[in-house]
Amino acid sequence: MPPDVVGWALETLGVPVRDHYGSTELGMVVAHAWHPALREDIKPGSMGRPLPGWGVKVLREDTNSALAHVDIPGRVVVDIEDSPLMWFKGYRDAPEQTAEKFSPDGHWFYTGDTASRDDEGHLFFSGRGDDIILMAGYRIGPFEVETVLQEHAAVAEAAVVGVPDEEYGEVVEAFIVPRPGTAVGDALVAELQQLVRERYAKHAYPRNVHFVAELPKTSSGKTQRFLLRPQQPAPGRR
Repeated sequence: MPPDVVGWALETLGVPVRDHYGSTELGMVVAHAWHPALREDIKPGSMGRPLPGWGVKVLREDTNSALAHVDIPGRVVVDIEDSPLMWFKGYRDAPEQTAEKFSPDGHWFYTGDTASRDDEGHLFFSGRGDDIILMAGYRIGPFEVETVLQEHAAVAEAAVVGVPDEEYGEVVEAFIVPRPGTAVGDALVAELQQLVRERYAKHAYPRNVHFVAELPKTSSGKTQRFLLRPQQPAPGRR
């Protein structure tokens, strides 16, 4: 959940949003829990901590055994031995697809998402594994860049993808739905690029910014970033 939505709900409705995370295969497994025995202060930007009955971990990208260091994005996995509520066994009549979701030794279930964790065990979503942008050795989560872009008063919605680049491998490209009455152009592009440099990372600013009327979404409202990639022009940097 983008921080601006969390802030809006508290200011407008007087209700804190207790963010959570899950999937079709698992149900909800991470949350800012609401039960009195588990309830704690909301950690801004976090999707919470693993719920009882679930061992949700963050694995390093380059290994199937070592956990990622604190604040370093990695693969979100379920530790099956540490998850007595784990119920998913596989997809019906799809053994190959099922095999892709589990480690060879059966220890991990791969969610396909990436996140980081802090030293208290709170998880911070980065994006789908196939949405991560690899730029000159840096791993850039689209969600973090989108969150910063949406802090700008002129931005209603934002989506970020990686595009091929001869020098860096991939660079960031942004698609922006401006708020009504917004004057779009080079000046706004420069403001958005500088905002990302200042509030996220200097190397992660969008090299190109496209202003669009709407973003492609699923029926449940999730942005379909993969549909943005075929619409991109040939690689180039602003």
